[in-house]
Amino acid sequence: MADANFAPMLAGAHRARAFGATLSGWGLALPATILMLAMILIPTLVAMLLAVTDYQLGARSIQYIGLGNFAELLNDRVFWRAFNNTLIYTLMTVPTAVLLGLGVALLIEADAFGRGFFRTVYFLPVTALLVAMATVWEFILHSDLGLVNQLLARVFGISGPDWLSDPNHVLSSLAFIFVWQQTGYNMILFLAGLKAIPSDLYSAAKVDGADRAIDRFLMVTWPALGPTMLFVVLITTLYSFRVFDTVAALTQGGPANASNVLLYNIYREGFVYFRTGFASAMTMIFLALILLVALIQIHSFERKEKRS
Repeated sequence: MADANFAPMLAGAHRARAFGATLSGWGLALPATILMLAMILIPTLVAMLLAVTDYQLGARSIQYIGLGNFAELLNDRVFWRAFNNTLIYTLMTVPTAVLLGLGVALLIEADAFGRGFFRTVYFLPVTALLVAMATVWEFILHSDLGLVNQLLARVFGISGPDWLSDPNHVLSSLAFIFVWQQTGYNMILFLAGLKAIPSDLYSAAKVDGADRAIDRFLMVTWPALGPTMLFVVLITTLYSFRVFDTVAALTQGGPANASNVLLYNIYREGFVYFRTGFASAMTMIFLALILLVALIQIHSFERKEKRS
């Protein structure tokens, strides 16, 4: 009888604890949920709605125009120039920054002497505020007083171009600045991935005849770094597509839109020309492009993992 009387009480206490745990979980998740709604989901929804209107910033009226903004984008030469520049910029920066980050990580991990010093030196550009460092790079790449052209003149006896004003060199100059900053961040990620590889795998590889460092890299390091490589490539690609700071600080998309990229073009249309609806349509294409690239990369890495 006593057990029968206590059973409902125990069940009620269990339900109360479960409800308290659920309430605590929602309470902990609520700040992050509110922040995500306020900073990501709601602005994205508003941009989707504005993309099908003719709204201009500050206008008192708004009219639904359907896919009119997207149709205009198809014939907008400035948009396509920014689109092509973004793709070229990404193709220049992502492989270079990823491979350099991996190479530096391997060199630091292979030699214990000065490991902490070199790790700090390569990571310093990541901690630097890129807008502030843009001023330094503007001086370094100056056509007359810049360090780069001074070295070219004194060492090789040639005159360097105006790196930030020449249409043939401005995009590669901005890409170099991105690689300079991103390499240290990728290095830290690869170092973490290298630390996670069991040393027993290298011992087993030596037993199997992998005496050279390149053999151990191909047999052990490269396959084991698969998840880290996927993350590094994804992050670097997203950062590359989101380039804005250096363009806004150094070139403002010039000369003649030679360094104009998607994100800067969205900013210019929305906050300089106040074409909010048109800029929102461009934002939707930008987000779709990023999502597509991310899905393609994830799918390709997953297929590679299944084959291995």
